[in-house]
Amino acid sequence: MSANQRLPCDQGLALGVRRPSAAPLLTAADKRLALAASIVGSGMAFIDGSVVNVALPAIQKAFAADAAAAQWVMNAYMLLLGALVLIGGAAGDLYGRRRMFLAGVGLFTAASLGCAVAPGVGWLIAARAVQGAGAALLTPASLALLGAVFDEKERGKAIGAWAGFASVTAAAGPVIGGWLTDAASWRAIFLINVPLAMAAVWLTLRAVPESRDPAARALDWRGAILAAAGLALLTWALTEAAPRGLKDPLVAGGLAAGTALLAAFVLVQARSPTPMMPLGLYRSADFSGANGLTFLLYFALGGAFFYLPFALIRLDGYSAAAAGAALLPFSLVMGLFSPAAGAVADRFGARGPLTVGPILAGLGFGLLASAEPGGSYWTGVLPGLAALSAGMTIAVAPLTAVVMGAAGPGRAGVASGINNAVARVAGLLAVAALGAVFAKVFAGALPAASQAAAARTLGRAMAGEAADPAARAAFAHAYRAVMLIAAACAVAAGGVGFLSIRTPRRPQSAA
Repeated sequence: MSANQRLPCDQGLALGVRRPSAAPLLTAADKRLALAASIVGSGMAFIDGSVVNVALPAIQKAFAADAAAAQWVMNAYMLLLGALVLIGGAAGDLYGRRRMFLAGVGLFTAASLGCAVAPGVGWLIAARAVQGAGAALLTPASLALLGAVFDEKERGKAIGAWAGFASVTAAAGPVIGGWLTDAASWRAIFLINVPLAMAAVWLTLRAVPESRDPAARALDWRGAILAAAGLALLTWALTEAAPRGLKDPLVAGGLAAGTALLAAFVLVQARSPTPMMPLGLYRSADFSGANGLTFLLYFALGGAFFYLPFALIRLDGYSAAAAGAALLPFSLVMGLFSPAAGAVADRFGARGPLTVGPILAGLGFGLLASAEPGGSYWTGVLPGLAALSAGMTIAVAPLTAVVMGAAGPGRAGVASGINNAVARVAGLLAVAALGAVFAKVFAGALPAASQAAAARTLGRAMAGEAADPAARAAFAHAYRAVMLIAAACAVAAGGVGFLSIRTPRRPQSAA
C-alpha cells in the first residue's frame, strides 16, 4: 500500500469519525511505522533534555557563566515548550497533526544546529528557546498521531510503547552526550538530533496519515502570548530570587506581574470561543486529578534531575560520560517495562498505578537525598534511581492514557497539549524555584564569614572550580534539601492519584 493510497484519516475511527467505506484501513505494518515515527520524533525532545543536563556543567565552565545563566539554558527551552505546547496541540487539530509534527521536527533540528555553533551563552539561550518552540509543535502531535492511528483497545498499549521506546532512545542520550562532552565538545551533543530528524521525517512521510479535528477553529494567540509572558516573568523572578531575595522590589514585582498575566490567561480562556486550554475539560475529575498529579510529579523530576548531574560531577567526581552512564538505569527500566504498565492499566484501571507509582518515585528521591557524597554508586545512587525509575514506569503510561481518555476522542491534540504543558511548566518552575531554595540553603550552610559572597561561591562550585571543604559541604546540604522537596512532591502526587482518579477497569472482553 503506497502513501498516496492510505486514508487521509480526518480523525478516523480511533477519533470517532466515520471512515469513508471505500478507503482502505491502515495495515499492522503501517501502524508499527507510525508508532516508530512518533517515538523517534518525540525522542528528539526527550534526548535533548537529558543530554543538556549532563553537559550543563561543561557549558557553564566554557562560557564562564553564573548559576542563573546555567538555569536559563534549561529554562529557555522549557519556557517556550511549556507556553506554546498548548497552541501546538490545537494547531495540530486545526491544520493537521502530521503537518505540525513535521514542522516541529524541522524547527527543532534547525535550532539544534544553532545551539551547536553558539558563540556565547546568550546565543545558546536564544537557540534553546527556538528548540522549545519546535518541541511545542512536535511533542503533542506525536501523541495525537497515535490517537488517530490506534483504536481505543490498542491505544493504551501503544502509548506504553511510545513511553517505553522513547525512553530507550533517550537512554543512549546521556551516555553519548557525556562521552561527546568529554572526548570532543559539548557542542557535539546538539548534532545527535540531525540523524533522528531524518529518520522521523522519512517514517512520517512513509506511514503516517494526516488527521485533524473537523470542529477545530482559529488559534488562540492572545492566550498563547499571555501564557508565555506570565511564565517568563514568574521564571525570571524565581531565578533572580536566589541572588536578590524574595523581598527585592524587582523580584516581588515580577512575581506579581507574572501571576496577574496568568490570571488574565485563565479569564481569556473562559471567554474565548476558541480557547487553547478549554476550561470545560477540568469538569472531569480524572482530567483535573491527572494534571494535578502531573504537575507535582514532574516538578519533582525536573528539579531533581537538574541538580543530580551537578552532584555526580561536582561532589562525586564523575566525568560527564560517567554521569550519563550513571543515569542509564532510569531510562532502561522505563523503556523495558512501560508497555507492560500501559497494558496493566488498560485492564485493571489507572487509580492503583497512579497512587503507587508516584509514592515509589518519592521513595527514590528520598534515597538519593540520603546518599553520602563520594560514596559507592551501587549502594548510594543506584537504589534511589531504581526506585525512582520503577515509580515513573508504573505511572507514566496510565497517566497519559487517563488524560486523553477523559478529554474525549475528538480532543486528543488539545488534551495531550495541556498535559504536556503542565509537565513542562512544572519542570520550568521547579528549576527556577528550587534554584532559589538551593542557593538559600547553600548560603545558610556556609560559615558566617563566607555568606556575603555565597552567590559567587556557588557559581564557582557549580562551574567546577576548586572549592574548599565548607563550600563542598554546603553544596551537598543544598542538594539534599532539593531532593527531599522532590520526594515530598512525588508522595503528594500519589495522594492526588488516590483521591481523584476514578477510571474504571476495562471489561476483560475489550482488553
